[in-house]
Amino acid sequence: MSKSRSKRKIREGIVLTDKMDKTIVVRVDRITEHKKYGRVIRRAAKFKVHDEQNQAKAGDKVRIMETRPLSREKRWRLVEVVSSR
Repeated sequence: MSKSRSKRKIREGIVLTDKMDKTIVVRVDRITEHKKYGRVIRRAAKFKVHDEQNQAKAGDKVRIMETRPLSREKRWRLVEVVSSR
């Protein structure tokens, strides 16, 4: 990998839906602490991810990488399927 590619963000999440062609929707959870109260908070973000071979299915755990804009909403691509459901 080149230097610029190593700086791309990599996230792991769960596939919510795979109904689109070459696109999956992935939910990425993160756990943070509330700044004032210190309580642990679970936050979630949904990303549209490019899946060239349509290999990921709903419920799979996947690793995704930030990339150039591929469409209006797709900014991530599938790196690998970590585990199947």
